[in-house]
Amino acid sequence: MTGGQTHEGGLTVDMIARQVRAEGVERIALVTDEPEKYPSTADFPAGMTINHRDEIQSVQQELAEIGGVSVMIYDQTCASEKRRRRKRGTFPDPDKRVIINELVCEGCGDCSVQSNCVAVQPLETEYGRKRQIDQSNCNKDFSCVKGFCPSFVTVHGAKPKKAKVSGSGDALPETIPDPQIPAIDTTWNCIVTGVGGTGVVTIGAIIGMAAHLEGKGCGMIDMAGLAQKGGSVYSHVRLAKSPEEIHAIRVAAGTADLVLGCDLVVSGTKKVLAAVSPGRTALVVNTAEVYPGDFTRDADFSLPAERLKREIKRIANGEKVDFVDATAIATALLGDAIAANMFMLGFAYQRGAVPLHADAIERGIALNGQAVAMNIEAFRLGRKAAASPEGLARVVASLKAPTKAREISQTLDETIARRVEFLTAYQDAAYAARYQALLEKVRAAEAKAVDGKEGLTEAVARNLFKLMAYKDEYEVARLYSDGSFLRQVDQTFEGGNLRFEFHLAPPLLARKDPNTGVPRKITFGPWMLKAFGLLAKFKGLRGTKLDVFGYTQERRTERQLITDYEAMLEEIVAKLSPDNHITALGLASIPAKIRGFGHVKERHLEAAKAEEAALMERFRNPQKAPAAEAAE
Repeated sequence: MTGGQTHEGGLTVDMIARQVRAEGVERIALVTDEPEKYPSTADFPAGMTINHRDEIQSVQQELAEIGGVSVMIYDQTCASEKRRRRKRGTFPDPDKRVIINELVCEGCGDCSVQSNCVAVQPLETEYGRKRQIDQSNCNKDFSCVKGFCPSFVTVHGAKPKKAKVSGSGDALPETIPDPQIPAIDTTWNCIVTGVGGTGVVTIGAIIGMAAHLEGKGCGMIDMAGLAQKGGSVYSHVRLAKSPEEIHAIRVAAGTADLVLGCDLVVSGTKKVLAAVSPGRTALVVNTAEVYPGDFTRDADFSLPAERLKREIKRIANGEKVDFVDATAIATALLGDAIAANMFMLGFAYQRGAVPLHADAIERGIALNGQAVAMNIEAFRLGRKAAASPEGLARVVASLKAPTKAREISQTLDETIARRVEFLTAYQDAAYAARYQALLEKVRAAEAKAVDGKEGLTEAVARNLFKLMAYKDEYEVARLYSDGSFLRQVDQTFEGGNLRFEFHLAPPLLARKDPNTGVPRKITFGPWMLKAFGLLAKFKGLRGTKLDVFGYTQERRTERQLITDYEAMLEEIVAKLSPDNHITALGLASIPAKIRGFGHVKERHLEAAKAEEAALMERFRNPQKAPAAEAAE
């Protein structure tokens, strides 16, 4: 796991193991993601064990208890390196992909905890923040499916779908006018920024090759750091009429002619903005919100996108700044987000910000030899987008037109109506009426206590619904079999013969891991989709004596949470006043923090209940509220 570098001496795993045994180490354990690749004839030292990476914690615990020196050898190809090799055709590429059923997903983030993968990205939906897989950045490690959640499905034979963008077929021009190519007086200075693994360094290399083809001088330095794990990358590129005119490579403060911001967050850093000179520096910035590694540790992490854009504009004095969602356009029209950076280069070129000719840049792309056709198409698409702002606006508008499943309510009445409809399908009309009746009580009480405010009503609308629509076996089955999942698959993938695998931990079937005590997930084949359809028909048994699933502790807890929340709302309605309105809003929002399934939900529930107890004490005794809240 060295990021792709070869290690000196050509050592193999068995050679390393024999060497450490010869040096006196008795206990040696090999941990790998592919234990089956080692034949029984491998020349390993006697007593050495071969373990799957799923057992790494137990192996480490065992070794920690051994006196003296022990050795664990971890053998796995770097995930980013796998992706690069697959593009070159030198590494096996599994013909399957992962998709998350967004309606089943609870947004708990356990998939990110298990995989630590930045390809697991947030998805804002009508029913809260969920998770989605960035198919362009997925390394096909598949460790995310270990997240304790029934929403993960692997789809065999699937390829990311290129969008048929409604109304944009003739939005962008076919012919591209030549831009005004800037002259190079002394040096032309450019900073290319972005995230590791997306081709930032490649953009600098192609600019350098194009300059070489035109007989110009070029100097560049790449600052990558931990880029292979999704970290920041900065490429400083300087061009001149001859190499002798370049005396330093790094672009100094206030001297950049172009900032090609392939990532919004990295573009907004001080080390990039320090190079900007208002009136001189052209900035082309990708507005796509690609979440950094922080998101794998904080499920509620949010990017300050608007603040970053305002700061970039402020530093540039509002001059020569273009924001464009290159990732969305490249993904939709070219089928791969990796083309976004080349789109950005084309956009900047057409803006007259690159002192090179288009044919030299395209020859540079061809000489690079990687996905040549797609990269040239992306470069030209960027040029077209810059040449036709009106056409670009129509493309973006059609890309952002939400499907019915992705529409988000704009009013409180719409929010309530959707949830009434959902609960009717979840159980029946009487169940939905129970929800609506309590909501009307809260709405009337809030209007009486704090006229003109609806925050409490909205919080109850979302959180009472969340509790009432708890995802038991019948509901998970319904959300797979009612057609919504297959529509999501159709919007995401293409392929004539897709085959599904479902990763589940049924409470009556899943066995517990002896080391963690957590139920192990089981993989079920395509037949499970029909089984879901059959199980969903028994939703009427939910909560009755015939509900075989309803006797588990998790299901009893979920039903009790509804009862407790309803009782709490009755107290809030009776005692609501301007003094405790904010506290009531906090209480009503507590269920949003109870996320996940099984042990994950139990952990979140414990933390949420502790917070609820503190808020309830404050609600009942408003005189103990902090001064800032009392003032509000």
